[in-house]
Amino acid sequence: MAFKLVLASASPRRKSLLAQIGITPDAITPADIDETPRSDELPRPHAMRLAEEKADAVHKLGQFTLSADTVVGVGRRILPKTENEHSARECLSLMGGRSHHVYTGVCLLGPDGQRSVKVSDTRVKVKRLTAAEIDRYIASKEWDGKAGGYAIQGLFESHIISIQGSYSGVVGLPLYTIQNMLTGMGYKS
Repeated sequence: MAFKLVLASASPRRKSLLAQIGITPDAITPADIDETPRSDELPRPHAMRLAEEKADAVHKLGQFTLSADTVVGVGRRILPKTENEHSARECLSLMGGRSHHVYTGVCLLGPDGQRSVKVSDTRVKVKRLTAAEIDRYIASKEWDGKAGGYAIQGLFESHIISIQGSYSGVVGLPLYTIQNMLTGMGYKS
């Protein structure tokens, strides 16, 4: 018996990434949760907690539920999902000339309630950014709503010196991890 797969995310990038590995969710049900970091919460546990809360918010027995959340961390600091030019500039200025981590927490709940939770940790090194480069990126509007103020799959990739980890995890869904979680839990598309 094939159980349906529900993606607890409205992100078109996540749906597209799943399609890359031949998976089409049967339903897309975005979770409406408070994503505010808790006091003293670190980036990695924050990504894991949000992924679990999103899955829990939409899961029903008898289905697979897949959720994810991407968090950018510079040291112990969680960078916001930028919603205005000011916060995007702050994030880009902070990341320029150094490395940061992109944590994508993933939670898969099985039809029987079985839970699998993983965090993809990718280290991203960014070149030192000039004021003109930041201005150009701000003008592109690619930063809007993005964790840490950038989308690696767009213009910003030209500023990336190196990544160690999962490229697809930085985009929003670590495909290797997802495929192993689904296979391990017995999902058949």
